[in-house]
Amino acid sequence: MHDAQHPDPTTPARDQKADRPALLIIDMINRFDFPQAEQIKPAALAAARTIAALRGAVERAGCPVIFVNDNFGEWHSERSRLIDSAMRDGNEITGSLTPNDDDYFIIKPQFSGFYATNLPVLLPKLGVNRLILTGIATDICVLFTAADAHMRDYDLWIPEDAVAAETRERGRWALEIMANSMSAETRPTSEVSLADWVERSREDQPAQS
Repeated sequence: MHDAQHPDPTTPARDQKADRPALLIIDMINRFDFPQAEQIKPAALAAARTIAALRGAVERAGCPVIFVNDNFGEWHSERSRLIDSAMRDGNEITGSLTPNDDDYFIIKPQFSGFYATNLPVLLPKLGVNRLILTGIATDICVLFTAADAHMRDYDLWIPEDAVAAETRERGRWALEIMANSMSAETRPTSEVSLADWVERSREDQPAQS
């Protein structure tokens, strides 16, 4: 697996032509030991199953998978320790989404995956101009990451069945903001395929003069 702080040597040194999506899996490597964790677990498990299927489609399309994860407040920690910590007591959610060798892993210190991380540098090197945001929580880290992505002109798909919040109401509220204020596609994977979304987003791009 690629660590964004120690990139794989096959990662291009220069920015590439931007014309492909990346899947961001946000905070699903998680110990679920925070307040209200029990409230979000059922929805997170359902989202994990959807993310796993979507991840397969992304991998078959030859596009990058990027884990974007909190450090649990452990400032001396790194990727393997975070994964081991999340898996310590057996964790079906994290266990279904363990990073592969070809995945990237970025540790974030705050809500947004773009804040104080290498993500803004990594995405252009991978030729990414579209982001599929998945994970938890819809109304916090997914929302903040979406806002930063929107300000950087990334096309967004945030499938409602691939994200989870503590309550259905909070999740719906956040999805409406992302759809209405950030032009994000939020329909579930049962209604939109990866190929359909990529094709539609290409059609929606302004013609080059």
